[in-house]
Amino acid sequence: MEQFYSAPAADTVVQQLLPIAEAAPFPEPPDQKTCSPREYLEYYIFPVLLPGMAELLHRAKKEKCFERKRTKFIACDFLTEWLYNKNPKRKDESFTEFFSIPFVNDWLKDHPRPPIPLSLLLSEEEASIVIQSFWRGYRVRCDSEIQELRQWQKQLREEKNITKRVKEFWTKQEAKVGSKSEDSEEHIQNHSTSRF
Repeated sequence: MEQFYSAPAADTVVQQLLPIAEAAPFPEPPDQKTCSPREYLEYYIFPVLLPGMAELLHRAKKEKCFERKRTKFIACDFLTEWLYNKNPKRKDESFTEFFSIPFVNDWLKDHPRPPIPLSLLLSEEEASIVIQSFWRGYRVRCDSEIQELRQWQKQLREEKNITKRVKEFWTKQEAKVGSKSEDSEEHIQNHSTSRF
């Protein structure tokens, strides 16, 4: 099994493997446009990306990504959010959630995602409750007495034709309301003509 370092230990490992800006062999930062690709990676990319990758691994472990095939955790989303919030140009700004990041918002308007399946959104406890309640309902519906009751209700609905009776009821109600409004109109007209 792989070992994961705690966040401070991971940062130490990253600092030992790759130099960061303070520990870089360069007395001053190399020019971004003229430096070699290796210098650019070591000075500008890795000091930001590697701590983000370490945090990503910690979060993936917390979300149990190494124990299951499918999880709701999306590593690219986490890394995008982490890098956006750790951007030195945003130093004094508050934390921004992934779906509130402007360029993410623009991208998702043009390329909407399918919804995350319920099986990934539910915790293990919630999923077990759903499964158990379905199973209990199934077992109850299989009971012979319940089957008999359901059959009786079905026959009752067919014999009494509930939907037809409901329609007849509403037709009568509408007719009553219509006749009352006609009666009130006639009464108003009779009352107004009798004055003259």
